[in-house]
Amino acid sequence: MAQDQFGNQINRPKFEPPSVSPKVIRLAVIAAAVGLVISTSFYQVESDEVGVVLRFGVHVDSTPPGLHFKLPLGIDTVTLIPVQRQLTEEFGFESPQAGSQLEFRMDELNDQSRMLTGDLNAAVVEWVVQYRIIDPVPYLFKVRNTRETFRDMSEAVMREVVGDRTVNEVLTVGRQEVALVVLEQLQVLADLYETGIQVEQVVLQDVTPPDPVQPAFNQVNQAEQEKSKLVSQAQSEYNKVVPRAKGEAQQTILAAEGYALDRVNRARGEAARFNAVFTEYRKAPEVTRRRIYLETVRDIMPKVGKKIIVDEDVRGVLPLLNFDAGSRLPVVSRPTQEGGS
Repeated sequence: MAQDQFGNQINRPKFEPPSVSPKVIRLAVIAAAVGLVISTSFYQVESDEVGVVLRFGVHVDSTPPGLHFKLPLGIDTVTLIPVQRQLTEEFGFESPQAGSQLEFRMDELNDQSRMLTGDLNAAVVEWVVQYRIIDPVPYLFKVRNTRETFRDMSEAVMREVVGDRTVNEVLTVGRQEVALVVLEQLQVLADLYETGIQVEQVVLQDVTPPDPVQPAFNQVNQAEQEKSKLVSQAQSEYNKVVPRAKGEAQQTILAAEGYALDRVNRARGEAARFNAVFTEYRKAPEVTRRRIYLETVRDIMPKVGKKIIVDEDVRGVLPLLNFDAGSRLPVVSRPTQEGGS
């Protein structure tokens, strides 16, 4: 018994728990069981997902979006797979997630991004793989840890493709080709392992040389740009001079061909004219001779200028000519008989 501070005994009432009837206990147990059954009998599949139903660990069904019933108490379990959502895997870097702070795993990221090229140079490659899960059953059951396996496949393929090319190809003109080859080979591996994954895009996010050799690469790039500039300038000068020279040469050739054709045609025409005149001459020599004479005089006399005509029968008389004009005047003898000269 309890005692107070003066040693007197204190009588306290004995505590007795409230009595509960067995009926109430049975009702509470039944209600809890019903609530547990109801809460584990329904599940919701979102619009971009597919529900994979397992019964005692064996696949029995795949359900579309909506509210569905399953056997309760762990008999059926459902795994939701986002088949309509594009998933992304990043290599060599990490993007900040919504509502969370970015945490860099520098050692792991550096190991992923550092690669050796075909010409034994180093490059830092950061890339992104975008894919979809097109068949959820193989994705869950054909490969263990499918996501990690897919990441290992992506890294292996990227290292193989980069190792087959020079550092200049990876850093500059060959980036698009590298991405396409990685996509094709990665899809082949995903189909071979029956992962149920469709690779949609591979993007080289950033390709740079390692920090210790960055200045040397910058100098090389500057030299390449200067080389391209000089080549472009030379090509521009070439395009100005060579086509013009070719055009002038072609013009000269065409002019020479035209001149030759004109001379040939003129010669043929003169020959045809001579033959025609000769044919007429043979028919009437005197008439033709006089006609030719008159036509010749008609063509020549307008070009002579002033003319003085002296009778050829004059004897012993010196004709007085005016030589003060500063030029000699032609003397033409007048024929005395028709047909003479």
